[in-house]
Amino acid sequence: MSDVQEATNQLLDVNLHENQRSVQVTESGLRSESEHLQVTIGATVPTGFEQTAADEVREKLGSSCKISKDRGKIYFDISVESLAQVHCLRSVDNLFVVVQEFKDYQFKETKEEVLKDFEDLAGKLPWSDPLKIWKINTCFKKKKTKHKKINQNSSKEKIESGRGDKTDERDIKKEFTNNVLDSQILDYYENPAIKEEISTLVGDDLTSCKDETEESSKEETDPEVLKFRVTCNRAGEKHCFSSNEAARDFGGAVQDYFKWKADMTNFDVEVLLNIHDNEIVVGIALTEESLHRRNITHFGPTTLRSTLAYGMLRLCAPQPTDIIVDPMCGTGAISIEGATEWSNCYHIAGDNNPLAVNRAANNISSLLTKSQVKEGKLSWGLPIDTIQWDICNLPLRTGSVDIIVTDMPFGKRMGSKKRNWNLYPACLQEMSRVCRPGTGQAVLLTQDKKCFTKALSGMGHLWRKVHTVWVNIGGLHAAVYLLKRTPQTFVPSEQDGERPPW
Repeated sequence: MSDVQEATNQLLDVNLHENQRSVQVTESGLRSESEHLQVTIGATVPTGFEQTAADEVREKLGSSCKISKDRGKIYFDISVESLAQVHCLRSVDNLFVVVQEFKDYQFKETKEEVLKDFEDLAGKLPWSDPLKIWKINTCFKKKKTKHKKINQNSSKEKIESGRGDKTDERDIKKEFTNNVLDSQILDYYENPAIKEEISTLVGDDLTSCKDETEESSKEETDPEVLKFRVTCNRAGEKHCFSSNEAARDFGGAVQDYFKWKADMTNFDVEVLLNIHDNEIVVGIALTEESLHRRNITHFGPTTLRSTLAYGMLRLCAPQPTDIIVDPMCGTGAISIEGATEWSNCYHIAGDNNPLAVNRAANNISSLLTKSQVKEGKLSWGLPIDTIQWDICNLPLRTGSVDIIVTDMPFGKRMGSKKRNWNLYPACLQEMSRVCRPGTGQAVLLTQDKKCFTKALSGMGHLWRKVHTVWVNIGGLHAAVYLLKRTPQTFVPSEQDGERPPW
């Protein structure tokens, strides 16, 4: 039995319905009840990269994947044993377990009738299995929270040179003695083989260890009343109701059915009501914040999401020993994602702005520190370097780079549309010089599509457009272009003058 399967079985042994004193009585029943549980998981992904995410699910989980008509969502079936691997997917932003899907929901003609149907729907849905998955997921989040608090307390002890040692040691002992399976569960979800830091599951608003101890003792005497909210995401023009109205009436029915307490901010359960034309999907959220917040701690004005960076890298299918360059790296999101997932390649992150290079270096340092804390030993580092340079005059040998992946200036927050007319042709010219003829590739993201198309039209002898992915970034309609370097040798123009020896 693999380490992952063994740890999952240990996780399933934990009683998720009652307090610690009754674990031994019901653990076998819970195991048999949940071991063969099959559920449908929904995931939000960067728009345009749905197929990329589906390919990753098929490759890493062995599950067939359905791409929703509602852009930016995919659905796939898993067993409960695969829940940890789902959280390790690099291409997904948020996860939820599907309660029920209605592919062709027939809406009534009037608003009152539609909202009444939403109220009646709450009591007819198969909540049981999705709530079991939610409880298993929540159990892990509690363990992760405890682990994070302990690390924070340990850091404080070192900084304060021993002050308050007795109090911290007492709290830490309580955390470790609360459940004998804590370390085993944490080892499972933090296994370096899984190669993912899942701390994004836990919000930043963590209470103190003392507060948690008091809460746990209170739970033993008082029955727990869950707090919830309903979030409605609606797309379509033929609806006679608003998202708020649907969430309000459906949420009221959910409250009456479960006797939960409504809370819009400090909720335990987030019920999702996704409506796209005549398609309705009811789900329960499994992530509190997007999984794209996994690598970056030092943000810049235009930080790229890690999930989008992964999708761009996957387009060019990196091979072992490839040299991958991001010549306009910003915070280094693309190169860091590449070094994490494709560690058998060498990644270079460069920018002309010293502040950007400094942010990228700090993000790499933070990731290494996090990795060392997780593994409990010194890390060998990541195959990545940062450098300050001029994008139009890169200190790289001609034909030495296999792949170029970068987020080009949109001309909105950074640069200007006017400057792009000169910048884009110069960038493509220099990229064609350093990229290997015949095999080199470039994946370039830009919102200034008109300027890029014009620049590319003058480089037809050096670059061939293979594929275009249309994406939505913060409400801006952008494009990711996959280019292939032609076999033609780069010949510097007379305007270039004398170049450095590289």
